[in-house]
Amino acid sequence: MSLLRKYLQSGKFVITAEASPPKGTNSNILKEKAKLYRGKAVAVNVTDNQRAIVKMSPVPSSLILLQEGVEPVMQITCRDRNRLALQSELLGANALGVKNVLALTGDHISAGDHPEAKPVFDLDSFLLIHLIQKLNNGYDFNDHPLDGKTDYFIGGVINPCSANMELQLLRLEKKVKAGVEFIQTQAVYDLDIYEKFYREAKKFGIYILGGILLLKSARMARFLNAKVPGVRVPDKLIEILERSSNPAEEGIRIARDLIYGIADFAEGVHLMSVGQEQQLSRLLDEIIREKPDLYTPPAINQ
Repeated sequence: MSLLRKYLQSGKFVITAEASPPKGTNSNILKEKAKLYRGKAVAVNVTDNQRAIVKMSPVPSSLILLQEGVEPVMQITCRDRNRLALQSELLGANALGVKNVLALTGDHISAGDHPEAKPVFDLDSFLLIHLIQKLNNGYDFNDHPLDGKTDYFIGGVINPCSANMELQLLRLEKKVKAGVEFIQTQAVYDLDIYEKFYREAKKFGIYILGGILLLKSARMARFLNAKVPGVRVPDKLIEILERSSNPAEEGIRIARDLIYGIADFAEGVHLMSVGQEQQLSRLLDEIIREKPDLYTPPAINQ
């Protein structure tokens, strides 16, 4: 059983984080990120060509985290692989010890550094979740028996602050029916909206981790509002960042307050880095020190 599943089933407040693989073969980059999170985060997401930019594959990247004593959540997208490749990657990663997977559609090719590439999208995220559930049951996508089944803890993503919350809840219901067991949400900055979504979403009986993305500046906040569908940084937070003499520090404070607010009613949070692993590690240190009754990090030897 994965450590993430064990924590959530026990009712402990959970914090997961994120590590982007290197654009190249320098595995030391991932090893350094693993050191930042080891003994602090319950599990760490390994992204899959995030923003459609070429990076090291999430399968060996997840293995590197495992070897460094950090439990990975392997992200896998439908954008770059057909159903044969998806199944092959998932079977191989599970055989290497990867126990958590996050099923994603994937950012569109046009957003990345190879806009001339051909997107695949043989499956969507709903069918990918269904595929993983089949592998867990010992069958491939076409119901042929496997010689050894996977044991993935299956995750998905939902946008709780979308203007159309009803549509997001319908999407969540569809993912639950496909086999999803936990959710990491898109970035949340309005706790009132998030709590309303959470209360409705909990009816589906799954674990929900609220997403938090560190804000570095008012400019970044405005960019998120303009370019990332469903993410809305309130004007009051932008004004705080604008007035601050150290907006990066203010962003860490905002994230800490959001975590403590979510802890009043939810299972945990997922911290997204966008290259800010050092800051996330420091934020985790602060939470562990300030709120030992809220969050107990995993032992390093687990």
